[in-house]
Amino acid sequence: MAITISVLDQSPIYPGETPEEAFQHTIKLAQLSEELRFHRFWVSEHHDSEQVAGSSPEVLISHLLAKTERIRIGSGGIMLQHYSPYKVAENFNVLSTLAPGRVDLGVGRAPGGLPRSTQALQQERTESPSLTDKIIELEKYVHNRLEENHPLAGLKAGPLPGIPPELYVLGASVGSAEIAAELGLPYVFSLFINSDKTVALDAIRAYRSGFVSSQGRQPQAIIALALVVADTEEEAKELAGAHKLIRIQLASGKKLTVGTREQAEEFARQSNEAYTIEELEPEITKGTKNSVREQLLALSEASGVEEFIITTNVQPFDKRFRSFELLSEAIAEVPAEA
Repeated sequence: MAITISVLDQSPIYPGETPEEAFQHTIKLAQLSEELRFHRFWVSEHHDSEQVAGSSPEVLISHLLAKTERIRIGSGGIMLQHYSPYKVAENFNVLSTLAPGRVDLGVGRAPGGLPRSTQALQQERTESPSLTDKIIELEKYVHNRLEENHPLAGLKAGPLPGIPPELYVLGASVGSAEIAAELGLPYVFSLFINSDKTVALDAIRAYRSGFVSSQGRQPQAIIALALVVADTEEEAKELAGAHKLIRIQLASGKKLTVGTREQAEEFARQSNEAYTIEELEPEITKGTKNSVREQLLALSEASGVEEFIITTNVQPFDKRFRSFELLSEAIAEVPAEA
């Protein structure tokens, strides 16, 4: 089975670095990804964070499109709960008009920040449609398919590009897979967030079995995962570090996965709710070229997924850069019959 590699970069700001340096690293990784012939390069959305620079994917995508020539550039993802589907469609139609056939619109379910930033992003909003309803509306605007009996019939999210952006549903649960299947859209399971391969495989199966074909589409499942490649197993393990995933559950039932206990406690403080915290071991694919290649082939065989979106948040930057170079070499050595 052939393997396609794409990249998700979160523009991390490491200790001693500036946001300007973080964005320069993202630009260099996008250009490297194009040079290595990876399929797509996505950037994330995080708010009110001192550790991540990317708060406005649309703006960053525009810059990356100008700094590259062929590779697809997109969002991983836009946190649609905060925004008007119409305005998101306008933004990505502009991008798709500027760079025809190169723009992806990944839509995420998470808030992308703590309650304080969510409050700021949704200021004065009294109620909001469900995420499913907003994705449906977004797709109608992107493809200019508002029904004649729609309250806004005739409205267009201009400019209307010759090749619309490709829409993807992002998630880390069986529930998100079912939403993507119901809508007949491509689906990306974020294993680097959930870290449970069993749930990932269950989600992919649910997506395929429940997929509702429309507009001639077929199910397209992708897995996003954390990965580190180094010259030795020991170096890869050291670069992956002692990362933990912290899952917080509020008394109201809301769950969120964050990177540190401090972030979890601040989320609870801003939510003003009782909470519990669970510390999890993150799922990080790591090792040398040979071992990483075998791990990816095994996951591909188990899931039937041929495309992996890779995030590699390690420092120093030259080690992150080198990891992607080694990954390219590893995939190039996949046997034709694999």
